Amino acid sequence: MTRLARDHWQRRIAALDPETEYAEIARMLSAHEFPWDTLQALSFALFRTYAVPSIGDLLHDTGEFTKRVQKRYDDTGLLLEQILEHGLPSAPGTAAVRRINQMHGHYPISNDDFRYVLSTFVVVPVRWIAEHGYRPLTDHEQRALTNYYRHLGRHMAIKDIPETYREFERLLDDYEAAHFSYSAKARRVADATLDLMTTFPPNRYAPAAVAKRFAYALMDDALLDAFDYRRPRRWERRVARTALRARARFLARRPAREQPLYVRDMGYYRTYPQGFEVGDLGTFPAEGSAQIR
Repeated sequence: MTRLARDHWQRRIAALDPETEYAEIARMLSAHEFPWDTLQALSFALFRTYAVPSIGDLLHDTGEFTKRVQKRYDDTGLLLEQILEHGLPSAPGTAAVRRINQMHGHYPISNDDFRYVLSTFVVVPVRWIAEHGYRPLTDHEQRALTNYYRHLGRHMAIKDIPETYREFERLLDDYEAAHFSYSAKARRVADATLDLMTTFPPNRYAPAAVAKRFAYALMDDALLDAFDYRRPRRWERRVARTALRARARFLARRPAREQPLYVRDMGYYRTYPQGFEVGDLGTFPAEGSAQIR
């Protein structure tokens, strides 16, 4: 069997137009070039949003991220993956966006918070891959991801969406500087999420305390301080980053992935072993305690 050259998908992506073929580029990046990195980056992106009390407190009050954290993790990931894999014009993609909008419609979420969450989806993967991936994303790829999430944001009725990656980056940095602060409720959401993280492969093969320290070592000080987590020692950060750099060097010498790899194939989603219907994912008005406007 012929192996794909390491730069196979990068060359394929370079031949596509980031202004019109951004959905295909996003799929190639997420399912072929950087499947594990994209998963980790988006997980950390969502984790960052808890440090904004208006978001973290609301998530706590629904009970979804403390009492049913595995289900909530699975539902969020599966809905986003349906859109990525099938595209917004498809029946699964349309159903997933509809389900997301129905859920959000039950909560008093500001447009500013929506814009910030969207900015984490754009910026955090670019930064994660630049630091931990086997290569950084090109400007061409950054533009495609920006357009992909701008398109998704419009379908979520988010207003005043930034035009460029740099504008998203400024939005994220400015919003975090203004809004990151400690909240006991948000801390409980963060703790529940980290507890879940320790059960995922390969973390589950290490003591939970070690897996958490590894995660702390990958967080910036502003995020740690917002949750009142102890800052890692210098050697802990060095160990974590060295491990990820070694992984990146190994991948750089490997052939490109021929078959797509989605998160549902990685053993992280465990709520629906027999399959799922998009319309059944997520929360519904009768559930939770904060679903009022």
